[in-house]
Amino acid sequence: MVERFLRQTHFSSVDDYNRNLEFIIPENFNFAYDVLDAWAEEEPDKLALLWTNDQGVERRFTFGEMKELSDKAAAYFQSIGIQKGDMVMIILKRHYEFWLTMMGLSKIGAVAIPATHMLTTHDIVYRNNRAGVKAIICVGEAYVLHQVAESKKDSPTLQTLVSVGPIVPNGFHDWHKEWNQVPAFQRPEHVNTNDDILLIYFSSGTSGEPKMAAHDHLYALGHLSTGVFWHNLSEDSLHLTVADTGWGKAVWGKLYGQWFAGAAVFVFDHEKFSADTMLQQMAKYHVTSFCAPPTIYRFMIREDLSKYDLSALRYCCTAGEALNPAVFDHFKELTGITIYEGFGQTETTMTLGTMPWMQPKPGSMGMPNGQYDIDLLRADGTSCEDGEKGEIVVRATPDRKPVGLFKGYYRDEEKTQSVWHDGVYHTGDMAWRDEDGYYWFEGRIDDVIKSSGYRIGPFEVESALMTHPAVVECAITGVPDDIRGMVVKATVVLGKEWKDKADDNLKKDLQNHVKRETAPYKYPRIIEFVDELPKTISGKIRRVEIRNKDKGTVHSS
Repeated sequence: MVERFLRQTHFSSVDDYNRNLEFIIPENFNFAYDVLDAWAEEEPDKLALLWTNDQGVERRFTFGEMKELSDKAAAYFQSIGIQKGDMVMIILKRHYEFWLTMMGLSKIGAVAIPATHMLTTHDIVYRNNRAGVKAIICVGEAYVLHQVAESKKDSPTLQTLVSVGPIVPNGFHDWHKEWNQVPAFQRPEHVNTNDDILLIYFSSGTSGEPKMAAHDHLYALGHLSTGVFWHNLSEDSLHLTVADTGWGKAVWGKLYGQWFAGAAVFVFDHEKFSADTMLQQMAKYHVTSFCAPPTIYRFMIREDLSKYDLSALRYCCTAGEALNPAVFDHFKELTGITIYEGFGQTETTMTLGTMPWMQPKPGSMGMPNGQYDIDLLRADGTSCEDGEKGEIVVRATPDRKPVGLFKGYYRDEEKTQSVWHDGVYHTGDMAWRDEDGYYWFEGRIDDVIKSSGYRIGPFEVESALMTHPAVVECAITGVPDDIRGMVVKATVVLGKEWKDKADDNLKKDLQNHVKRETAPYKYPRIIEFVDELPKTISGKIRRVEIRNKDKGTVHSS
């Protein structure tokens, strides 16, 4: 499959990859037809999706079955009035109908807008009216159904509501009852161009209202490198990415790149995360490849991993936030497996990563993905030297856009221009590059703390704190100070065995620990113990929420 879309399919080094990575871009590429249906034709009995839930229900879908069922979904959507270009919000958690919906919408040229089940009525109304949502397909659960139904009266464009059950209230189409009554699907004569919108993600940004990152159909093609190279998948892989389908990481790890590789996607549909339960599932189904945000690894290494048969597990990756070296080292010590880090945004596919032909450096994001022209810029727009902190940017123009980069923020040219101008897309993320070309994450531009003339990146302090055995998670922010301008604050989640020791002595111990691990001026002068950190739906720490809470506080040195 890969050879249809790449001039060269195997690479031996960073230089080989960067020089020879070249996409073969079909005219009017459509992932559902050109990848899913192609697999169904070549190997109809090959496993595509292995779905199970926390009640022990299990479903296995071959590529042949996925083709037939996605055709059926496409015909069903047409029968209820969904057409090419229509905006369709999808709130399906980890239910297997998500994959049928994504492929069915693609087959008729409608636009998918994945969303989390945690949205309130206000959130849904905002999204409906910003994007012009015509239909919502959602899980049949009381909370979600109520929020969706309540949103309709304030959403003029919203016409159609669909529930996949088990509850189907009045006013909602009944997916599983109705879709058996539709005629056979007939592929439309013209479904899409490469430039048409495939999907829109409302970015879960750490500040401000969500933005609508619009991706064209080549976005799916851009994820070929995510699954085939970064995840290092093959046709015999069973891959698990821990992600709710309401945010962008789901299609990074549960759909596009995996099916390019011919790998089977493993889905564990659960209500509440438990490291123990997740590890049991990985052992039971012999998962071979695993990707999760750093938080998941932090909880996993606190389990007795010798209790689980992880002998099938061959490859592990992480993204979402930078991985603290202490977690990297501990996981490798316990499992013998190296974690390969990657970096990207809702607006991109993987832009930086540690590929199989690279030697990982604990805590580094890796090197630029060859499909992107990456640079680090100073505030004045000039390029940084090695060792110098700057903003990660992508050199691109609308006419010469890398495969995988977004089209812009839908219906918001001003916001698009604010981050993408003069041939450069500004990520807003800070990093530095070492002499070997590896990039090291510093934090969002707004997260950098300026104290007594020093610029302190939160991640370097968090990494130091994470090497202390008491710390499960932490967030570093700045608090206004009457002398230093800002001082460093650590908001800390302790391990359960340390919670009864959360006193001033432990705070002092953590401060001294940071002084030993990194430059002493970076140590947190303020430490607050909490049960959990505020996060976005994608698992990213919302430091802005902590800063806002502390805004009225002025520390006295």
